[in-house]
Amino acid sequence: MGINKRKAAALFDGWEEALIWSCLQEHMGKMLLDNEEDPASAVIDIGDFCFFAGNPNSALLAAIDGAKLLIPKDQPWEKLIEDFYGNRVSKTFRYAIKKEPDVFDVETLNAYIETLDHCYELKLFDQEIYEMAQNEAWSVDLCSQFKNYEDYHNRAIGAAILHKGKLVAGASPYAVYNGGIEIEIDTKPEYRCKGLATVCGAKLILECLKRNIYPSWDAHDLRSVALAEKLGYHLDRPYVTYELADR
Repeated sequence: MGINKRKAAALFDGWEEALIWSCLQEHMGKMLLDNEEDPASAVIDIGDFCFFAGNPNSALLAAIDGAKLLIPKDQPWEKLIEDFYGNRVSKTFRYAIKKEPDVFDVETLNAYIETLDHCYELKLFDQEIYEMAQNEAWSVDLCSQFKNYEDYHNRAIGAAILHKGKLVAGASPYAVYNGGIEIEIDTKPEYRCKGLATVCGAKLILECLKRNIYPSWDAHDLRSVALAEKLGYHLDRPYVTYELADR
């Protein structure tokens, strides 16, 4: 019979997470099930993230390879993750940001872009910028989920800031889903606290609005929440995340 996709997807009902949508819509990532024909437990594995839903099942935890961020749908999954991994996991919080399509102020976003110092150059991603992003650890997640530049060009759009021809900040999709993207913003360490992330974020949001794409945001810490709110978003809620260390 094969995978019961409808029943598998139902395990994630009510979970408004762009990375989950990306996998369920077969854009990126993979889903593992306890039983393909009649699934009661599932994990979505996409990039650095794993999302667990349905009945807690240690076999799905055992299938996870390498360092990951583990996100349980409920407390029974939290308990199993803690019991199963022990000292290999540390509990933290990420922050869900509300998805509000009409919340952005175009004038404000353009005003942020106009604050960029003349020593920097703001550009949309092209193949050269894509390759620069791939070649440094701080920027690799700006394009890590795409197979190659052709794949990126066909499915994504990104904003980059260059200094003396070198990539120093960028905003780009970590994942894509029907009608939207999940935003990733990164700045080279020595260029942080200069407002570059604000400019990149504003530019990418504006480009998404032009294309009728929703720029979804999920914050890894309170600084990311503050940047999101500066750009027009609103905090939804914190949620439990486990950082799984590699063996």
